[in-house]
Amino acid sequence: MIQISNLNKFYGQTQILHDINLHINKGEIYAIVGHSGAGKSTLLRCINGLEKYQNGSLKVFDMEISKLKANELRNLRRDVGMIFQHFALMSRKSVFENVATPLRFWGMKDDFIKSRVNELLNLVGLESKATSYPNALSGGQKQRVAIARALALSPKILLSDEATSALDPNTTNSILELLKKINKELGISIVIVTHEMEVVKTIAHKAMLLEHGNIIGNGKIEDLFLKPDEKMKHFLGEDEILPQNGVNIRLYFPKEVAQNSIITSMARELNIDFNIVWGKLEKLGDNVLGNLVINVSLEHLEAIEKFVSDSGVIYEIVK
Repeated sequence: MIQISNLNKFYGQTQILHDINLHINKGEIYAIVGHSGAGKSTLLRCINGLEKYQNGSLKVFDMEISKLKANELRNLRRDVGMIFQHFALMSRKSVFENVATPLRFWGMKDDFIKSRVNELLNLVGLESKATSYPNALSGGQKQRVAIARALALSPKILLSDEATSALDPNTTNSILELLKKINKELGISIVIVTHEMEVVKTIAHKAMLLEHGNIIGNGKIEDLFLKPDEKMKHFLGEDEILPQNGVNIRLYFPKEVAQNSIITSMARELNIDFNIVWGKLEKLGDNVLGNLVINVSLEHLEAIEKFVSDSGVIYEIVK
């Protein structure tokens, strides 16, 4: 649905995005992650044509965004909804009218507008707030209104620009659950810009990490978090201190075996001692995955390699 190839973006002489390559498939929840100033919001705004790019290719529904005329771009935005960090609601309009605004802009009939708005308010859990005004709503409720408005024209893609960063943790979780529901039930692809790693772990299928406009990581969530390269470790602020003696083995526990007592079984069956020197568990979406570094004597290496291979655990020797 979204294909980006060698994309470069400048503000004057300053390059903001450097050779961005990205492919987002239908039905995916894709996170664009980075610290402040990484270029992630700029990239998002390039996707719906709010920002121009200087060279490279950015296609949405197989259409090159830079080549679209004004009316073509307007039609594209019917299929690409947008939600913002600070909600962007109209304070003088009721919840109903905020959600109805895109429908009125496109000349929909009143009966359809009423039906569609009520349907969306029911979806986001705000059917009782239709006549309320934004100043009477909590932050989470305002964001739900913004999500309903973004869905008004039945988009195929939903863009989210730091939509949870102004919310408290509990409200953030409820908004993320709503987005997961929308993705699952409506089949809408979602692109999320965020600097919050917990958001990525909770909702995303894949992610791209940006640093100073450069991609430093890209792929499935479990690979990025459980098999991080050096750049990713630096990004996450993780440091491993490993023993210099013996052999250090990193064990990756895929979702299929993550709940099995493999380490305990290995110690008993092989009758060997080893040290656990580093490890973590991650809740990624609905799964709990993890990796562990153990230190063993060289004489036990062959037996351990066979055991972990047979058990479905992925491993590598680390130094």
